[in-house]
Amino acid sequence: MTDLPVPLADLRFLIAEDDEFQRRWLNVMLTRLGARHIMEADNGRAALQLLQQNPHRIDICFIDLNMPDMDGIELVRHLANAEHRGAIVLTSALGSALLYSVETMSKAYGINLLGSFEKPATPEILEDLLERYTPPQPRAQQTPPVFSLQEIRDGLERGEFEPHFQPKVELATGKVKAVEAFVRWRHPQFGLVTPPSFIPVLEASGHMETLTWHVIESSVAACRAWHDLGLEISVSINLSVTALSEPGLADKILAFLTQHHLAPEHITFEITELMAMTDVPVCLENLARLRMKGFGLSVDDYGTAHSNVQQLLRIPFLDLKIDRSFVAGASRNDAMHIALSSCLDLARKLKRNSVAVGVESREDWDLLRDLGCTYAQGYYIARPMEKEAVPKWVEEWAEFF
Repeated sequence: MTDLPVPLADLRFLIAEDDEFQRRWLNVMLTRLGARHIMEADNGRAALQLLQQNPHRIDICFIDLNMPDMDGIELVRHLANAEHRGAIVLTSALGSALLYSVETMSKAYGINLLGSFEKPATPEILEDLLERYTPPQPRAQQTPPVFSLQEIRDGLERGEFEPHFQPKVELATGKVKAVEAFVRWRHPQFGLVTPPSFIPVLEASGHMETLTWHVIESSVAACRAWHDLGLEISVSINLSVTALSEPGLADKILAFLTQHHLAPEHITFEITELMAMTDVPVCLENLARLRMKGFGLSVDDYGTAHSNVQQLLRIPFLDLKIDRSFVAGASRNDAMHIALSSCLDLARKLKRNSVAVGVESREDWDLLRDLGCTYAQGYYIARPMEKEAVPKWVEEWAEFF
């Protein structure tokens, strides 16, 4: 095995499995791989008792879904309620569909899910799972408070908000074609604050317009600066429903780009799949006029809002962004693989670009490339970065590829 952050011999395992043969075989394989501390339980209740007796001593727990007295699904719920920080691996002989469903449930509970497999286990499966393990990070000691609308508006007035940019890479060539702007608040007390701490407040109060225009202006200026350095990449900017409801939006944006001598083709506006289902005439008008003026349009979070093709086709979009829930880990999950392939096939048949969000591993990257996805975006490539860091990162990425 490759080197782990923690030696396998130092990790503590719990196997929750009612079938004695399966339990013992899993124990034998873990031991052969180097594990030295393994506990066993033949049902969920017994496993929960062991976990409660050793709250900080179980690093990885293998949980069978179908067990007597307390099944694995209920055990996962108890672990979530107890804020168990160890990793879990789900196992079952009942098929991949059930496993995928419980994986989704576990992630929704906030469980540290290492992976899953259909029984029986093999040494190769276990080795692959164990290589993904990383120790839990210390909990943050300080969390930002709930900000008031006035505090947020004051921060905007002081110029504390800025976009960070995440690269979007063409899978066929490995070239960086664009970046997406993600707004951050550089708070004087709490450091870099992310959108969940301020966007809901702005949206609920109807004050998103100021922030939206600040991000547009900053992103366009950054794009112009990169072009002046010879780096001709495009920028994707998220549009809120408030901005989309503003009459004359397209002309206003086009006038601003003209001031910066930047062509509309270098700016793509992203709307969520839910927003793409709107029936508000002014929103539909703005989307049509933005596309007519030459701007790119992208449907974000595809697969999360239950839209149909007819609803999507009302929007003249160029890019279909596939939600991370279909992407991250698809290389290891047959059900996710099928769902991802279906999304990519839709984009291909509609003659749109496909953009996979949430690419977190080389395996995900290779799968997307093999499936013919157009662009990839995610932590495997890069995290959002300040505008000054983009040219150097692009240069280093080009050397890597």
